[in-house]
Amino acid sequence: MTWYVEEGIGEDRAICVSDGEIVAARIQWQDDLAPGHVEDAVLVSRSAGSSRGTARFANGSEVLVDKLPRDAREGAPIRLQIMRSAIGETGRLKRAQARPTDLPSAQPTLAQAIAAGGDAVKIVRRFPVAGWEDILADAFAREIMFEGGTLVFSPTPAMVLVDVDGTLPPRELGLAAATAITQCIRQFDLGGSVGIDFPTLEAKADRRTIDLALEDGLSDWPHERTSMNGFGFVQLVSRLSRPSLLHRATHSRSQLAARQIMRQAEGVMEPGALLLTVHPAIAERLLPEWQAELARRTGREIRLKTDPGLALEGGFAQAIPL
Repeated sequence: MTWYVEEGIGEDRAICVSDGEIVAARIQWQDDLAPGHVEDAVLVSRSAGSSRGTARFANGSEVLVDKLPRDAREGAPIRLQIMRSAIGETGRLKRAQARPTDLPSAQPTLAQAIAAGGDAVKIVRRFPVAGWEDILADAFAREIMFEGGTLVFSPTPAMVLVDVDGTLPPRELGLAAATAITQCIRQFDLGGSVGIDFPTLEAKADRRTIDLALEDGLSDWPHERTSMNGFGFVQLVSRLSRPSLLHRATHSRSQLAARQIMRQAEGVMEPGALLLTVHPAIAERLLPEWQAELARRTGREIRLKTDPGLALEGGFAQAIPL
């Protein structure tokens, strides 16, 4: 597969395209401790006799550490590799996970991380197809419309729950939903545990049909899956190494919207100064260094206007006369 990567302001973003459509998407924030990041940290705490503890990186981020060697001591430096990024949850942040390593220091970019997985990568100034904004809008809404029904996504600390509803007969609704779900899993970059509440199907043959549809649609997505039970519930389990677009849109809404307005501003083609009109909470997220980088990339004067009547993700960029 070929991925296209935009190295944006505050984030790198990537899409995989097939037949002119985005089939998968990913983002990596440039201040994240992303999987594969290797850096010296300080061991902050460790319970006696335990191989687990916490460590602090130079930027102040604290991470959970496992597989500590016997001689690791509190207050001592230790080189760590990030295995899973920090992930936001309701009311708290699930800290990143790391392990000791002898590897050299590394801060892999999103392009490097994708290439390390064996896929081809092209770094572009702008994606070759439209659809990125639609995927973000769906992530913010947490609701997907498909012909005959809807999917409602609810990220919880335990899993991402997907509720299927619609007007089609149960079997047809389940089949249509299975197709939409397999698409959303890749476009939202979901991982971990995903629970799907399909309509109840009395006949085992109908439940088997939905199971086969999921199996076919997710054949190249590494995971384990339960068969549909008598109540229509299916659970998918895959490796979780980074927050999905859905998690960021739910638990880091203003941060995601701030980065999106930066991308939108970069794409304004009309001449003039750039005016960014955003909710006040988003204005607080637009770091001075981001605005300076936007001015450098576009060669324009940057102006900022706040409007409390806008939704957090409702900001827009436009050219105005100097």
